[in-house]
Amino acid sequence: MDKVSRRNSVRLVLAVAAALFATSLPSFATEEAVSLAIKGYDPVAYFTLGSPTRGLPEIAYEWDEHRYLFANTEHRELFKADPVRYAPQFGNFCAMALALGELDEANPENWLISDGKLYIFGKPAPMGPALFRQDLAANIAKANQNRALLQGH
Repeated sequence: MDKVSRRNSVRLVLAVAAALFATSLPSFATEEAVSLAIKGYDPVAYFTLGSPTRGLPEIAYEWDEHRYLFANTEHRELFKADPVRYAPQFGNFCAMALALGELDEANPENWLISDGKLYIFGKPAPMGPALFRQDLAANIAKANQNRALLQGH
């Protein structure tokens, strides 16, 4: 193989590799942008079953850059119809920590529904739901004021 043919072969290989890489980027970027919501727990189950319930990977729905899992298709359909009603108020973060101006990942086993809204917490009682409930209106107001801390998470 002469020098020109070799150079053209290398260019062809590089062009094919670049094209393959470029076409794989959009799907990779999409997967990165969507994170698992509330550690895979079914947000509707808190309202319908009154308990934290793990969702199934095959029954999922993506909303607000999060992938929600559900225990059954009925729960998924309820969520799809009104996601704002069922999604936790502060995503994957502890409502009490946010009220204190901090970011702490929530544990979906620690939860509270108040006025039809789901709040999840990083710690069990007395630090999580019980402490939040002691001054519910003020803690909700403080957490909402600190919502800007959630940007980029």
